[in-house]
Amino acid sequence: MTGYRTPARLFHWIVALLVLATIPAGQIMIQDGLSRSVQNALFIFHKNVGVVILLVVLARLAYRQVVPPPPLPLSVPEWQRRVAGLTHAALYGLLIFMAVTGYLRVRAGGFPIEALDALGLPTFVPRSEALEAWAKAAHWWGRIALVAVIALHVAAAAWHGLVRRDGVMARIWPPVAR
Repeated sequence: MTGYRTPARLFHWIVALLVLATIPAGQIMIQDGLSRSVQNALFIFHKNVGVVILLVVLARLAYRQVVPPPPLPLSVPEWQRRVAGLTHAALYGLLIFMAVTGYLRVRAGGFPIEALDALGLPTFVPRSEALEAWAKAAHWWGRIALVAVIALHVAAAAWHGLVRRDGVMARIWPPVAR
């Protein structure tokens, strides 16, 4: 069975690790009782890692256009192929949605995104309480959808890697000495 090439694997695992870091940071940063310095550090981390996630996801999508993913093994039923395709599309769509709604929420609220500000990029979004409120709600609901789709993705990976042992998980697993 052929696996993903190294760049695709790197894109996958970089995004996975960054998302797994930003989700709890995003949840913790909005809790009551945090010191202002901890809350500020978490907000800065969450916003700027969100920018990195968006850039890596866009690079991965561009890479997929040039180097398509390897086909699933013939042992994978057609319905699972369809679910896998829909799940991957949902993951990409939700990751982009989260970055865009996060950006809109922050910029419409008049807050900085330090990495973009350091590059001298304009904000592109005027201050707007209505847009900020909409983006905040959309980002919150998007988080729930993203966590659900990630859970489905991880469950399917575990099913293929631990139960079926059909090589599907090995296609994306980091290439390490065995």
